[in-house]
Amino acid sequence: MSKKPASNRKKERNDEQLFVIVAIVGSLIIGAGFCALLVALSHRDQTASDSLDELSHAPPVVIQPDHARQLVGFSLTDRGGKTVTREDVAGKFLVVDFLFTSCSLTCPAVNQQMAEIQRLTTNQPDVKLVSLTVDPHDDTPDVLAKYGERFGADTNRWLLLTGEKAQLYNLIGTSFLTADLNDPFTYMPGNFSHTERIAVVDARGNVRAYFDGLSQNVADAVVKEIAELRK
Repeated sequence: MSKKPASNRKKERNDEQLFVIVAIVGSLIIGAGFCALLVALSHRDQTASDSLDELSHAPPVVIQPDHARQLVGFSLTDRGGKTVTREDVAGKFLVVDFLFTSCSLTCPAVNQQMAEIQRLTTNQPDVKLVSLTVDPHDDTPDVLAKYGERFGADTNRWLLLTGEKAQLYNLIGTSFLTADLNDPFTYMPGNFSHTERIAVVDARGNVRAYFDGLSQNVADAVVKEIAELRK
């Protein structure tokens, strides 16, 4: 058997060494990037937790829309599988929030406030509560039904809606919230900003005000706002 020339053997050793060096450097870069991602996410979670605690003690403030917004047409599905359209809520005051059921921090806090608003408006048939999921892939009608039970959501007065992603995102983005595409670490599907807000829509479909859903006594403030709009 003929032996490889020394120059070839030396070239193979150099190639092997180069491969090992490249592999090690690549692993270090990937590892560093992964660590940076974990640190960023950890910092974000801690910031969100701190913000939640801080906001829970802040008095509710009416936040005016940055520009005129109106409820656009839609056709979505409620937790019972029934189709709900814009016409089904026409002439009602709407209290709208935004959720995804796997959210464990802000969404439960906001929906506790929604449950309190439901209680405070028990004898107000012109008021409906609407929760829009930003994660229609996972938040099926059955999933939303269980989530609604968790907060005692009245099926006749509190609609939890899912449906086609394009329709939901068009409704949320056009009528309520702005997407923030500059945050690569957002945990909120759709990258919408201020998903902790509760929106109040008047009987003509105009978005009249937002409230921070994490603020203390926000339910009372929302009900008071609706009473003012009735006048």
